[in-house]
Amino acid sequence: MPVRVQTADFDLTAEVAGLRAAQGARAAQIGAVACFVGTVRDVNVDRGVAAAVSAMTLEHYPGMTERSLEAIVAEARGRWDIFDALVVHRVGALLPQDQIVLVVTVGAHRGEAFAACEFIMDYLKTRAPFWKKERTPDGERWVDARASDDDAAGKWAAGDAARPGT
Repeated sequence: MPVRVQTADFDLTAEVAGLRAAQGARAAQIGAVACFVGTVRDVNVDRGVAAAVSAMTLEHYPGMTERSLEAIVAEARGRWDIFDALVVHRVGALLPQDQIVLVVTVGAHRGEAFAACEFIMDYLKTRAPFWKKERTPDGERWVDARASDDDAAGKWAAGDAARPGT
């Protein structure tokens, strides 16, 4: 299960090509590649107030973060019929428009690939130990967890519709 936490930027095309190539003989069976790329916005709304964002710093716990991401990918693989998944998450100092996170899933069918990709991203936002600090005109501030992220992850709770996306 490829999971990487890094300071360096990533190349979407190269990452997708690498994941597909890693499937070996099964690569010819791939009928769907689903991707999500998250980027740094230049504005953030916190408690109803918009603030310009000039930079962001992402922090994490090395080792713990990777294990958390691996567990999320393993759960997605258990829920959906995908061949593989990739998560690349950046840490350190980032600027508006910089790429933060990449989630890619590959499988035979789009419904499974889309659902697994969305699930991984939703759980990453709520279960992976990352902390964001934004620089605004009023100074630096830690970004609080959002109820909307919890709501998005909640739709995947056990007992909900089995295997959404199939």
